[in-house]
Amino acid sequence: MSTNRPVGEQLRDWRLRRRLTQMDLAAIADTSTRHVSFIETGRSLPSRAMLMRLAEHLDVPLRERNHLLTAAGLAPIYRESRLDEPALHQAQAAVELVLKGHEPYPALAIDRHWNIVAANRAITPFLAGAAPRLLVAPVNMMRLSLHPDGLASRIVNFGQIRAHLLHNAQRQADATGDPVLRALFEEISSYPAPPDATDQVPSLADSVAMQLRLRSEHGVLSFISTITVFGTPLDITLAELAIESFFPADAHTAAVLRASLAD
Repeated sequence: MSTNRPVGEQLRDWRLRRRLTQMDLAAIADTSTRHVSFIETGRSLPSRAMLMRLAEHLDVPLRERNHLLTAAGLAPIYRESRLDEPALHQAQAAVELVLKGHEPYPALAIDRHWNIVAANRAITPFLAGAAPRLLVAPVNMMRLSLHPDGLASRIVNFGQIRAHLLHNAQRQADATGDPVLRALFEEISSYPAPPDATDQVPSLADSVAMQLRLRSEHGVLSFISTITVFGTPLDITLAELAIESFFPADAHTAAVLRASLAD
């Protein structure tokens, strides 16, 4: 989303993304439809309190809330720290604790551009076979997953996983207007499917969640994953950090992972 457009236009776009009418937004933000209309058309500038209330109910990310404040002629209120700064020391310790505690199963932390910022020991066998150039920091999880020289050639249900990841990448790029995310989406969309990749999709009767199914020297390993984010963050970096934890979807996968970490 462009950050130099009037605040009213930006708020309108966020409202439409959430499929809300002006009346809907006014009701949940405890204001009048007339006031929402005046803000969106530029006839009125929102106060800081009103702008933050609207952004909260529209679930606008912290980075974009700063953009809204700037467009309204107000100072940004959310800081952006590096993960290794003292201000985020406790958060970094919490991330390491979660990653370590998930062993012997893979878990990793990713930033808003899908770069891996931390991972546990179980991720090493999980990424076996990827081209070395794709493992040079910062490792991008989208690129690594879909590139023919990355994990793509090992993903049994490649078509399903590719469609899922492309959908997520495009949705995030469209929502934020981030040029880095847009470039990443264009790049991964252009990757050809590996020659041995298939579109095999498990039946709904076989699974309660989408599985990532990887070929390995120990046979096919099946995973389901969860995403964890920090609750009520006030720092942009922390708000954009996510931990993806992979769980074995069958007994064979669990046994292989436990044995690989024990070696």
